[in-house]
Amino acid sequence: MWELIKAGGLLMLPIVVASMLAVAIVLERAWTLRSSRVVPPDLLARVWQWIRNNELDAAKLKQLRADSPLGEILAAGLLNSKHGRDIMKESIEESASHVIHDMEKYLSILGTIAVISPLLGLLGTVVGIIEAFMAVTSTGLNDPSMLAGGISKALITTAGGIVVAIPAMVMHRWFTRHIQDVTVEMEQQAIKLVDIVHGDREVDFQERAPAAKPARAPSAKGNVA
Repeated sequence: MWELIKAGGLLMLPIVVASMLAVAIVLERAWTLRSSRVVPPDLLARVWQWIRNNELDAAKLKQLRADSPLGEILAAGLLNSKHGRDIMKESIEESASHVIHDMEKYLSILGTIAVISPLLGLLGTVVGIIEAFMAVTSTGLNDPSMLAGGISKALITTAGGIVVAIPAMVMHRWFTRHIQDVTVEMEQQAIKLVDIVHGDREVDFQERAPAAKPARAPSAKGNVA
């Protein structure tokens, strides 16, 4: 591997750096964006229990905010629940914008790596071919090794750029889709929370927490203010 990198010339250095950065971003985002952390499956049912048992206080809200991205959104809505349904929804939307922005962190860099890596490889190809033609011009065809060296550099850098770009692009698309999926899930959970607090309709917890029964929120809304 090291011999291939050396044979590719100086332009292999930025390609190698880009590959290392891409791996670091993929590992970090895979850990940060795992579904169990972003949208804990039992979080909304737990919040409902706090509301029903009059246990929701400042300490619980602080814990909820630090628990997960979904918890941060729910906490923002609960903090403004006493101001009415519309204000509560606006608070949730504002918090969701911030949370989604955080989830998309580093993805633009990963996408940039996917785009520029083949361009770096193409630049290496051009440089290698130029060197090959310069060798032919200066020495003729008496020394085929010089011509082969330029062509080899061209092929190695091209291959290196493509090898980095393909997985980077695949992971960028996967993370983008994953964020869209969890965003929809967080939106559904936030809507359920608004319904719970303001008692507009019965909310079904069967899928999220089988032990909890659907129920209408208590009329004393001051418990979550």
